[in-house]
Amino acid sequence: MKKRLRGNMLIAQGGGPTAVINCSLVGAVRKARGYEEVEAIYGSLNGVNGIINERMVNLSFESERNLNEIAYSPSSALFSTRDKPDADYCAKIFKVLEAHNIRYFFYIGGNDSSDTLRIVKEYADNENYDLCCVHIPKTVDNDLVLNDHTPGYPSAARFVAEAFIGLDLDNRSLPGVYIAVIMGRHAGFLAAASALAQKYEDDGPHLIYLPERPFDIDSFLEDVKAVYKKHGRCVVAVSEGIQDASGQPIAVKLSEVVEKDAHGNVQLSGSGSLGDALKDYIKDNSDIDRVRADTFGYLQRSFRACASDIDRLEAEEVGEIAVIFGVEKNQSGSVTISRTGDYAVDYKLVELEEIAAKTKLMPDEFINDAGNHVTDAFRDYLRPLLGSGFSAGGARIRVPRVRPLIKKL
Repeated sequence: MKKRLRGNMLIAQGGGPTAVINCSLVGAVRKARGYEEVEAIYGSLNGVNGIINERMVNLSFESERNLNEIAYSPSSALFSTRDKPDADYCAKIFKVLEAHNIRYFFYIGGNDSSDTLRIVKEYADNENYDLCCVHIPKTVDNDLVLNDHTPGYPSAARFVAEAFIGLDLDNRSLPGVYIAVIMGRHAGFLAAASALAQKYEDDGPHLIYLPERPFDIDSFLEDVKAVYKKHGRCVVAVSEGIQDASGQPIAVKLSEVVEKDAHGNVQLSGSGSLGDALKDYIKDNSDIDRVRADTFGYLQRSFRACASDIDRLEAEEVGEIAVIFGVEKNQSGSVTISRTGDYAVDYKLVELEEIAAKTKLMPDEFINDAGNHVTDAFRDYLRPLLGSGFSAGGARIRVPRVRPLIKKL
């Protein structure tokens, strides 16, 4: 076993917030307090941006009571950043780490965050500076490779499923076509979670469209019309990242105005353009009058009331496990979650380059042959992640109808 390093620890949060990301933060801080090698525990404000600008707090002085409250608060307590560091940026990070005698660097985030750690670790090794870098997984997209699932996803998935239970009951009451656009630029795990809302055969969502399958607007229209003819209504879940056979996002193809973020990516989550375009296409090409569309946007990421207790537990554990690997074993890498048995998890540490800048997609066995819904295999995969207290569908009135006494005119 490598010798333990003595010095300070730094922890940061990057990318999109989640309902349970602070559980990982608190789990790591609490675990680190038990090691005498960790002299001080610093938290960077606004991720790596806070590091290069030396905006840090000393979490060693945070009270246990407040840590507990932070753990149960959604979003990023240390704030976040969308910065994607290159080699020069990481060189600046290293200089700050060296100046503050940081020997343990923990970064809670997605695949970009793991890539940042990889570059920083390589820089430190080249400078012969002893530094342990551990990636703590997080993302509502559930798209980190080598992970059965990722902390943050189960809670966001539960929000989507719970929302669709209400939306479907609403649509049953006042029938029509309803479309909800859900996060997922490349992976459809979150939109697929809407399927867990179904209890009865005719429950929505009746159609689910994911980025993993080419989207054809005419086939979509025919699907909607067929469901509407059968049930007199249709509820649709759509991933924001659906694309045609050439890989062009449908949001770009159907929208007149396309917004882009600071990195040049098409803005998907912050716009209702995709839902509006799909709604208009149905209205313009069918005799269905009542068509509505919503974009869930940021609601699904940090909705505290829908946090899964399983998600909270595992998010805290990955923070603790990261510190064990980093401080006790002096091992750099990314913590991963594996599923065992009926439902249990095992944590492993893999090399940073195995996670960095890679994207996991929905496997084929989770998507139906028509490409417009999910399979029972996906339902079995997701169900235990949603936590206690979740039940599909809403109750229905089941008593017989009263026999009419007056003949219709």
